[in-house]
Amino acid sequence: MTDGAPRRDTDLAPHELRILVAVDRERSFTAAGEALGLTQSAVSHAVRTVEGKLGAVLFERGRHGARPTPAGERAAAHARQVLRLLAAMPAEVREASGGELAGRPVVAAFRSAAAHWLPAVLARLTARHPGLAPQVRIVREVGRGTAGEVADGRADLGLATVDPAAAVPPGLLVVPLFEETYALAHPAGRARPRELPLVDWDENCGSYTRSWWSRQDWLPPATIRVEDDTVMLSLVAQGMGMAVVPRLSLLGAPPGLAVTDLGPDAPSRLVGYVTTPALARTAAVRALIRELRSAPLPDGLAPVQPGAPSSPPPAASSAASAASTASRSRRNSAAIASGV
Repeated sequence: MTDGAPRRDTDLAPHELRILVAVDRERSFTAAGEALGLTQSAVSHAVRTVEGKLGAVLFERGRHGARPTPAGERAAAHARQVLRLLAAMPAEVREASGGELAGRPVVAAFRSAAAHWLPAVLARLTARHPGLAPQVRIVREVGRGTAGEVADGRADLGLATVDPAAAVPPGLLVVPLFEETYALAHPAGRARPRELPLVDWDENCGSYTRSWWSRQDWLPPATIRVEDDTVMLSLVAQGMGMAVVPRLSLLGAPPGLAVTDLGPDAPSRLVGYVTTPALARTAAVRALIRELRSAPLPDGLAPVQPGAPSSPPPAASSAASAASTASRSRRNSAAIASGV
């Protein structure tokens, strides 16, 4: 039964979603057409059709090319998520009929997790499921970080730093996996290392250490600041200064670097996985999550106690309340990929 008004067809075909994603990626109708084997006019017509179906302008056209509007950014993110689920469909069907699990799940991870923990997880995963060929993208954990990659449909799962006091963004599933403590990195054999200049880097998550940092009279402001933790460790090993570093970053540290424990009150941070509820139900992501949960942890990392939530809280206040009543060693309350 209708009210007599004409109905607008808002269903989008997969090829329209792919064109939308290509234009968003290439920032050009011509370049998107070349990537997809289409003419510029075919891409332009498809975009106009999608805009008509959705009732919004998705791209600003001009000499600069095609830049997504806020509506276009949202539409492209949804399109990538839908295409990820469509890509997972054949593997889901084969598994349901008793076939071998296959697929190319994309994992977004910050550098130290990707270098020092994820490889062993993926080795176990592919040994159990040879048909899986996971892809790894290194994403700096600044801004929206790995959680943003999942939210925008560029990754099936992200390894992220987790802030237990913040609310989970709509549409994401965030589960803590382990806690890692911070330690003092300094040049080996250097007397009074705490008197050295401080070296810091952009991804060092101040939100996890801020309260502890404020109580440390011996810590000066950062004298040297770099973009990457490998550069930071190299500078420290060469005698340029000291640094307060999470344990994952210290794995595979260069020669000449020493590590001193910061005591029982040392700061720590949580690391977990981020995905969407729909992707979490796909066979490939389920298998990946099982390996993440069961993988051995390097020294200095402690698994989060059982009972961490598997779904977002209804409101930010519930997450903050849970975090305020949990002790540091049991930060298994509602969590968010912080994006530092």
